[in-house]
Amino acid sequence: MEWQCNIDRRGRLFRGILGVIMLAGGVYLFGWTDHAFWGCGAIASGAFAVFEAIKGWCAIRAMGIRTPF
Repeated sequence: MEWQCNIDRRGRLFRGILGVIMLAGGVYLFGWTDHAFWGCGAIASGAFAVFEAIKGWCAIRAMGIRTPF
């Protein structure tokens, strides 16, 4: 399967920043609070957002839904 780029530079930047923030928040929740469940979810979401930024591909847009970024 070949990945087709479906987001522009601004969308990639937005997803990259959002992914890093989610990863940092997830690590904090997992390691320093009693909210390990939410931390794992934030880490998974952040990792997927960083993946989208690197690939230039958005799962929501791939399903045909328009996004502002």
